[in-house]
Amino acid sequence: MALQSSGYISLNDVNVELGNSGTANINMGSADVRDLFDVASGAITMADGYGASSVIPITRGIFAGGGDVIDYITIQTLGNAIDFGNLTIGRGPGAGSDLIRGVFGGGYNGGAKNRIDYITIATPSNATDFGNLVNSRYAVTGTSDVIRGLFAGGINGTNIIEYITIQTLGNTTDFGNLTVGRYGAAGVADATRGVFAGGYNSRATMDYVTIQTTGNAIDFGDLGYPRQYFGACADATRGVFAGGRNSSNVYVNVIDYITIQTTGNSTDFGDLSTTSGSGACSDATRACIAVGTTIDYVTIQTTGNGTNFGNTTVNRTSVGISGQ
Repeated sequence: MALQSSGYISLNDVNVELGNSGTANINMGSADVRDLFDVASGAITMADGYGASSVIPITRGIFAGGGDVIDYITIQTLGNAIDFGNLTIGRGPGAGSDLIRGVFGGGYNGGAKNRIDYITIATPSNATDFGNLVNSRYAVTGTSDVIRGLFAGGINGTNIIEYITIQTLGNTTDFGNLTVGRYGAAGVADATRGVFAGGYNSRATMDYVTIQTTGNAIDFGDLGYPRQYFGACADATRGVFAGGRNSSNVYVNVIDYITIQTTGNSTDFGDLSTTSGSGACSDATRACIAVGTTIDYVTIQTTGNGTNFGNTTVNRTSVGISGQ
């Protein structure tokens, strides 16, 4: 999204581009407006905003969890992952990002089931404490827009959804409930909608929420191949689900996809090159899926099988997030 390149730009247009309500109060001298219009000081005219975009370019993908190791890749550059740092404690969390900061919530490791960590995606280092899940649990699903992170479900089939504001440290707040309690699901999101798919106890179910509201999830459709503990990521319109375990606890190589703003069942995309639990990350065009030590990639707006990208630093089941 970007402001128009000619003609009249309204304050509503500026607010929407910044991710605010169109009718919100706006200060044209504020830092976010100056960054958008690329005017560091002095007067700002609407013409300064022609073609301006608040979209943060996504370059880096992160794989974390299934232990305490965090890896990163440059999504458009084939090669092996590089060590980023470590989680505060090894576990399998749910995850999300606002493209600047990544957050990891819940996960099993003794008393860590309520823990939330964060990282600055552009700066390799160890994770730092963020706050806590109000409802302690593991096998949690995470997703996010560029402001808010959601954590949903978890052992033992709970239907709880909680949220945080990613740039504000603290504990989660109640959001609402999934249509059915489950764990080991996968989550994707576009700029407005989050979709939670699959998971143990209801492996075919997909439901959705509007991220910047609160309330209970609504039925979206069904996965074409029901499963749990699988990877998921999205571009601006399409969500991709890859790998995971079926009802017989057998790992599969299935990839399927949805259009996030169009309810309905998922559609076959292709196959991964191998099978295992997986985590996924993406930029505007490419999805990278970590399966064990193998990383595959696909082009999100096409269909087809995964192609080798490289390898992770260690063998584990991970989650993935994307950012600068």
